[in-house]
Amino acid sequence: MSDVSLPDSQLWCLIKDDDQAAYTALFRKYYPALLGYGKSLTDHHGLAGDCVQETFMEVWIYRKNLAVPDSVRAYLLAGVRRRIARRLERDRIFRHSRDIGEAEFSFQFTPLDAMISDEETRRQVHQLNTLLNQLPARQREALYLRYHQQLDIDEIARLMQINPQSASNLLHRGIKHIREVWVGELHTFALLLCVYF
Repeated sequence: MSDVSLPDSQLWCLIKDDDQAAYTALFRKYYPALLGYGKSLTDHHGLAGDCVQETFMEVWIYRKNLAVPDSVRAYLLAGVRRRIARRLERDRIFRHSRDIGEAEFSFQFTPLDAMISDEETRRQVHQLNTLLNQLPARQREALYLRYHQQLDIDEIARLMQINPQSASNLLHRGIKHIREVWVGELHTFALLLCVYF
């Protein structure tokens, strides 16, 4: 019986050997994060769910031929992003809607008030939340991928279809802007950024 505590590469190898329990464990481990990311790329939440399921179905169907990716998380996120892009492009052609390049990353960073007992910390988290949501969509997406999905610069660049320097610039500009308008001590901002995501 496979479980989500196994390393991703081990789950992937088990899936290649037809282990359905490993496949289920990988699905349970990443489905919520992939669905959240998909919903941030389109306001058609049913489409996001369909694209996540199609990504997992493709993993199972082509499991024998798929190499173990350097980052399973990044591979799955990229699969969801590609599928949504294709579906939006198809819809754009037939219904004149937007493609993924025109779509705006819309993940809303929200404070976890129920988990924060200290009023000052709650105020600072609310401030950080407000500042994050004011950033341009591409900077928000890059910060989300870096701190919420724990992707490195190269993985972010591949996923967003930009070069690594551009990904680094998006992260730098986002953090720089927040730091410039942050009201409070900078070490508190750094701590919140790490904990909040």
